Amino acid sequence: MEVATTVLITGASRGIGSYIARGLARSGRTLLLTARTHEALYDTAKACNARGADVVALGADLGAPSDIDRVLSTILNYPVDLLINNAGVMEEEALPWDTDPQVWWNTLEVNLRAPYLLAHALIPPMLSRGGGRIIDLSSGAAVQDSAMASAYYVSKTALLRFAGSLHEAGYSQGLRVFSVAPGVVRTDMTVNRAMHEGRTQWNDPREVVEIITAIADGELDGISGTQVRAGTDSIAELRMRSKLGAGASERKLRLTPWEI
Repeated sequence: MEVATTVLITGASRGIGSYIARGLARSGRTLLLTARTHEALYDTAKACNARGADVVALGADLGAPSDIDRVLSTILNYPVDLLINNAGVMEEEALPWDTDPQVWWNTLEVNLRAPYLLAHALIPPMLSRGGGRIIDLSSGAAVQDSAMASAYYVSKTALLRFAGSLHEAGYSQGLRVFSVAPGVVRTDMTVNRAMHEGRTQWNDPREVVEIITAIADGELDGISGTQVRAGTDSIAELRMRSKLGAGASERKLRLTPWEI
């Protein structure tokens, strides 16, 4: 498949999303950027314009389906060939029975329902044009357990399973789906979390940008359907594995066997 030319990035105003947008910005590429408000995207959009990209800034609350429908009325006018689901929230660190039910569910609405709604709208036109790519910002939370932040862990696990469903359903039609765990990057979301209290080692955001750039440029299509991890997987190894192709159970969400 060809290099992506029209890219939708959610949560692009700050943190990892802003790094990704700036890393993908180049002449000949259109970036559709979303954040809670149009104004919040000013700095990112300006930086991407300076790198030669055409930029469309869109304000939307991804927890509200009506907002998603509103921005999709604009987005669907563009031939999006890469969707990057970066936006996400982790609003509570508490034992499951001590959480606020509405806050818990809101995490699922932003982290899972929004990517589903965007994929639901964008994949059919992608396939009609011969295919496209989807990148979900994943997490180690997708494949492990924790007593705290259950909503976030549930949302990331479900998103990984949804990515697998999209891969199985769309691969033969040209859809390529990737789950990219960025590692623990120092952002507004991570720096104030109890789980990262006292942390002195942080992942370099350039590592995840390098992986996502390689996906956007068509270098890693052979590992569609897998989770890759910035800071653990080198770009050289990922390129090699893409040439080999991913096995049926490699880097997939699977049940572990009994140890004895």
